[in-house]
Amino acid sequence: MTATPSRSLSSPFSRGACLALLASLLLAGCASWSPWKQREKAARDQEKYGYTADTRIKKLAERSKVVKSESAQSQVEFTQDLVRMMLEEHDPRVRSKILETAAEYDTAAATAICTGALQDPNEMVRIRACDVWGKRGGDEAVQLLATRFQTDAELDVRLRALKMLGELKDKQAIPVLARALEDSDPAVQYRAVASLKKVSGRDLGNDVNAWREWAVDPEGKKAEWSLAEGFRQLF
Repeated sequence: MTATPSRSLSSPFSRGACLALLASLLLAGCASWSPWKQREKAARDQEKYGYTADTRIKKLAERSKVVKSESAQSQVEFTQDLVRMMLEEHDPRVRSKILETAAEYDTAAATAICTGALQDPNEMVRIRACDVWGKRGGDEAVQLLATRFQTDAELDVRLRALKMLGELKDKQAIPVLARALEDSDPAVQYRAVASLKKVSGRDLGNDVNAWREWAVDPEGKKAEWSLAEGFRQLF
């Protein structure tokens, strides 16, 4: 006669109880996947961590659009708020957007953001700052872009600074661009030549040596002096 297997005395649950427990666990798991639970979690995360980067960028654009139609004082206050946001923001994409937004305003706070962004820890933001100063122009732009070219550790930032110096078409940039022709990196030399073409309005081709000679005397004063001296010697 075959013995009937006895139930394990160590198990506190019957088979039916185990199945019921498994079913409840599965149901609990499914419940956690429900859309409303996800929305509740997103709301809690937003409260705890703030809006996502994309949301912050969108809200910034919306707010700026409103402020542009308001008073000068409102714009001053808005750009002052942008300074705080720039200092607190951890995402470089959002900092870039704050910078681009500030560049649209003519306030002390906006200028401070544009200047400070040239020293942002993120390369992408510094490149955007070069673009901003290439559009703003003025003596300050030449000085700031020249400094960025001379001091930045990233090649892409240095190249963008050179490019924006060309976009300024300001002859005050010639000495900096001339020094860039002596750089050991061919990419820097090429960018300096391209910018010198824009600043000078001349096209000496891509011969670096030709541009080096021109940069020594961009106004042609030495040539004029030599010609005049030659005539004096003849007569």
